[in-house]
Amino acid sequence: MCRRTGKRDHECIEMGVALASGERKVPVRTENLSPVVLVGMESVGKSTLLSALTGSYAESSAMLGTTLHCKNYSDGSRYWVDTPGLVTKSDAPTVKDTIAAISSTDTLLVVLRSYRALQELQSLWTIIKKRKIAIVLTFSDRLAKGRATSLSQWRQRLGVPILLLDSRSLSNHTIATVRAAVKKSQPLKTGSLPPLPSFDTLKKSSWKAKIESLLGFAPISLLLLFAPAWIAVTHANLLADHFYDTISKTVEKPLNWVNTFPEPFSNMLGGDYGVVAMFPFLLLYALPTIFIFTLLISIYKTTGLIDRLSQGLHRWLKPFGLSGRDLVRVVMGFGCNVPAVLATRSCCSHSRCTCVAAISFGSACSYQLPATLAVFVATGFAWLGFVYLSLLAITTLIYLRLTTPPLQRLNASKSPLLVLGNLRTPDWRVIKREAQQSFQDFATVALPIFMVIGLVAGLLHWSGALGVMTRLLAPVMACFNLPPEAALAVVLGAVRKDGLAIGLLNSDWDTLKVPIDTPIQILTAVYLAGVLLPCLVTVITISKEMRPRFALKMLGRQAYYATIFSLFIAWIGAALMGLIY
Repeated sequence: MCRRTGKRDHECIEMGVALASGERKVPVRTENLSPVVLVGMESVGKSTLLSALTGSYAESSAMLGTTLHCKNYSDGSRYWVDTPGLVTKSDAPTVKDTIAAISSTDTLLVVLRSYRALQELQSLWTIIKKRKIAIVLTFSDRLAKGRATSLSQWRQRLGVPILLLDSRSLSNHTIATVRAAVKKSQPLKTGSLPPLPSFDTLKKSSWKAKIESLLGFAPISLLLLFAPAWIAVTHANLLADHFYDTISKTVEKPLNWVNTFPEPFSNMLGGDYGVVAMFPFLLLYALPTIFIFTLLISIYKTTGLIDRLSQGLHRWLKPFGLSGRDLVRVVMGFGCNVPAVLATRSCCSHSRCTCVAAISFGSACSYQLPATLAVFVATGFAWLGFVYLSLLAITTLIYLRLTTPPLQRLNASKSPLLVLGNLRTPDWRVIKREAQQSFQDFATVALPIFMVIGLVAGLLHWSGALGVMTRLLAPVMACFNLPPEAALAVVLGAVRKDGLAIGLLNSDWDTLKVPIDTPIQILTAVYLAGVLLPCLVTVITISKEMRPRFALKMLGRQAYYATIFSLFIAWIGAALMGLIY
């Protein structure tokens, strides 16, 4: 609740100025450096401008809501603060952080899109009017001729330094001009927004307008939005087939060598579950999937395509408590659930919990998808990949519909629309950085956890604990029409999603180690292992972001519905298969 008005935070003024009432404190000062806070709506070019000002890498993308925290950068003379973009009528945590940062400083560098400058200034006016400001208008390349007259009127009526530039093409002279403008920053001449002219924009070509219109068509948006995940998995499978013999021959000698080690080390490193035995999976399936998916999603983000596609599905998501903005984060989860959960900081408070639940339940990450496809291919039922993804989408929507309170669905229907810009060419520098970061995460996070899973699985097999576990869970697996040996895949899949492949496949990756014969049994085993619980790293992230109580409640709810859906697949699916055949 707002301390000044008594209303809910998201009802306070248009930009939620009351959120800066002292509940959040964002430090923006260090030593004796003079602080300047960059403020603006989403995707106006703040991070790109800051990178040029300080020479530091600030993550930027055409995707709305890329910046999730206030980030501080120093260039030796000034202290620059990059803030998350503001969203009209939003009470997202990122909005609260930005307004708290604004309230903690005297000097602001206000960044506006030139083709929407008047509307954005009107939204920001309440929170910037009492501070010293300089204004930068970005995307000058989208303006028509005659801009000089409008710019002159803005400077005269506001009484502050105003620059017009293209933040994607900044020279040293332009950066020096921005610095000089910040030095001359001063309070606005008037307390109320004076009448200002809009900047005329260039007309879109007819073919470009037609493309943008088609992207707003829901079926096309849905197809293109989930295409990266499907393309990544299918191409990873093609690469796996091509390099399988080479990788197998390379690993054969080390595998034979570790199998000569004394127990339990031979089982922990070799055998059926050990690290070396399972290592080809990372090279054949996981790594190619991660790389291809990262490239495609980076292209979607840097061109602004992902936001446009999500907007096309905005109204179809309302009955499930989500908005187009939230769907972007769910799609990100197909790369990795952890950054997707962190990205929900830019979601409104009434939809953030629903969005996190959707990521945890339905976003099959780039480790789970290749593991799933590997199982289907090994059994000769590669077509189950399409069935699995369809089932995952349908059950996720049912899950959200049944677990999202009516009030949250009503609030989601009022979620702000995405402010879309024009489509642009891919930024290959950003794409390269994201690809490098993806490889780094693979080496420092994914690989160590995968090794631990292999070591633990091998140790359990050697000690006989695996046999005890399967016997104890045999009655449970029987409920799903599965053999007791399938229990290991469910347990390992709950720790890390590619663990389901370790539990189901032999080290040759061509056969199952679990006696499963029918497509329905395979589908049930993979669905149960993949959806029953989110991976351990995702659970830890949700606990930190949303509090442990929410995480525990979500885990119980997800396990319950995943069990119900798996039972439905196991028995209703088997009955349908019996009728067909």
